[in-house]
Amino acid sequence: MNTENNKLEQTFRWFGPADEVTLAEIVQTGAKGIVTALHQIPCGDVWTEEAILERKKMIEDANLKWAVVESVNIHESIKTGSSERDFYIDKYNISLKNLAKAGIKVVCYNFMPVLDWTRTHLRFTLPDNAVALRYDTIALAAFDLYILKRQAAFNEFSEEVQQKAKTYLASLNADEIKALTETIMAGLPGTDEVFTIPEFNQHLEKYSKVGKKELRENLAYFLKRIIPTAEQEGIKMCIHPDDPPFPILGLPRIVCNEDDLRFIVDAVDSDSNGITFCTGSLDANPANDLPAMIERLGHKVHFWHLRNVQRESNGSFYEAPHLEGSNSMYAIMKAVVGQQEKRVASDKGIVNIPMRPDHGHLILDDFNRNTYPGYSVIGRLKGLAELRGLEMGIRGN
Repeated sequence: MNTENNKLEQTFRWFGPADEVTLAEIVQTGAKGIVTALHQIPCGDVWTEEAILERKKMIEDANLKWAVVESVNIHESIKTGSSERDFYIDKYNISLKNLAKAGIKVVCYNFMPVLDWTRTHLRFTLPDNAVALRYDTIALAAFDLYILKRQAAFNEFSEEVQQKAKTYLASLNADEIKALTETIMAGLPGTDEVFTIPEFNQHLEKYSKVGKKELRENLAYFLKRIIPTAEQEGIKMCIHPDDPPFPILGLPRIVCNEDDLRFIVDAVDSDSNGITFCTGSLDANPANDLPAMIERLGHKVHFWHLRNVQRESNGSFYEAPHLEGSNSMYAIMKAVVGQQEKRVASDKGIVNIPMRPDHGHLILDDFNRNTYPGYSVIGRLKGLAELRGLEMGIRGN
């Protein structure tokens, strides 16, 4: 494997023209591909050919390639299985067809109810004074029990956790309580949407009869309706794991482990039905053996999110440096390269799979920028450089 096309395609997430990080700066990171979405289009609406081509031209004018869509978000009616879901699935299929016309063939999506990835702290200071994202179980419990006041939560958290949560909340001032609430209630990435407590409770009511079984069934229904379109258009769909990979705030999660991923890829047997393998999301579950999962499911991976987390007690974790944390990035990258070698030998599947560094720390001049949480430019540049060097070292070229 010594040609450029056999190496991972190095990409960088960009949130569009409003992003503090510019395409010209991304060029200097060494990334060749852009991961982006049309965040200005409301969830559920069709992505028009005109809007897609306008964004694609911006990227190509900067001598970059639109490598991956992240994400074409899925309307809540599809997730809850409401009577409107076919209406929104039809729109989703139109968006896929329009993306294919523009030559964009890898689409990442997730099936997390209501909220996207969830953290309790956006500015957790590390020993070297870098700043990272953090998920704190006690802080989450404090919000769930005493701010959201979800009654079922009192049966879900132990007496010990409830007491610790009460003590934690009492230690916060009004501004800190507001920050905790807004951090947890943040909407989709690339937007400034923050749910109010009444709005979120309305969403919880919609999910009152949707447990893991029902959510799985609704995902399978969605896949059976969109994968034939993806196959026809040559698109690789790749689902992102839940983050964190366990139920929160009374909402089910169904993309947390190998069993979940296997259910999804088996729901529709197609090369177009695949996985975004996010090492950080999956690593937050200590039961997940990531290199072994890559060995068994790597043929279904169309996109890599490479990052690390440091697990703590009670399910808490924070974003670690890319080459540190609770999992061995060396073992993960070695498994990734091994998967590519299998694809070369079998002549099946994309070999230069797109990958991106994820959730970079705030370091150096990042503190002077107003970037999206987790998407600092220098912090991600550091991660990309480390991953690039690790891949080269494993390959020997």
